[in-house]
Amino acid sequence: MAHKAGYVNIIGEPNTGKSTLLNALLGEDLVIVNPKAQTTRHRILGLLNGENYQVVLSDTPGILDPQYPMQERMMDAVNESLSDADILIVMVELGQRPERSGELLKRARWYKGPMVLLLNKVDTGDDETILQALETWQAEFPAAKVVPISALHGLNVNELRDHLIQHLPEHPAYFPKDELSDRNMRFFVSEMIREKILTIYKQEIPYSTQVVVNSYEEAPDIVRIQADVIVMRESQKGIIIGKGGDALRRLGTYSRIAISKYIDRKVFLDLKVKVDPDWRADADKLKKYGY
Repeated sequence: MAHKAGYVNIIGEPNTGKSTLLNALLGEDLVIVNPKAQTTRHRILGLLNGENYQVVLSDTPGILDPQYPMQERMMDAVNESLSDADILIVMVELGQRPERSGELLKRARWYKGPMVLLLNKVDTGDDETILQALETWQAEFPAAKVVPISALHGLNVNELRDHLIQHLPEHPAYFPKDELSDRNMRFFVSEMIREKILTIYKQEIPYSTQVVVNSYEEAPDIVRIQADVIVMRESQKGIIIGKGGDALRRLGTYSRIAISKYIDRKVFLDLKVKVDPDWRADADKLKKYGY
């Protein structure tokens, strides 16, 4: 039997469920999920491997009108995903309207290959509402396969996985079959810490923060990690640390528990907070942080 492999790239607006879908298709909690917008900042590849196939699933930042250079880099990642997709997944949610999704439609229409449009979160609506939404989106993309789905609850996820595998081109595997992603463990540790920042802190703080893992050392009985939380101003540093260091201790505890569960190892986590002024707007600093 011929081997199939290809890039299946997921685009959509913030909070439509792209990362939840990636995790559901993989059967693993690979990428972080949070109800706050702009949780995903990078293009992240997840590898779904079988004996005769490899689906390279690509999660991308939510499509938005960029307001500063970091967001411009995020949109560059989305645009890149349009150029190498073998199958493009356009993800919308129930209640989303095409006339209010101009940036998404513009990018989706650049793509000329096979497309699947997923109407997510159908568990939140009734049959009539879902049917009307399916018809509306099918009219926008007549050549696309339009599918109702609930990524969170698994509705039609298995059927979608089968469809993607069936329509992959014949190709050797792009990555070793024993890998789950193109990213290393330091990246996923930094993402888990950042997800806890999104959970714990409010307003602008999570969006002004970057996490850098400086060391990841495995010993027989424990994994020792040192990471820096980067903020843009001294006032933000104070908020991250909190009164008497309480907020930073809580961040460290929540992060350590999540990392330990993820790697199934005991973890020692050393967190420090540093200021790097206006890192989101500086091209050299963005490059240093992986954007």
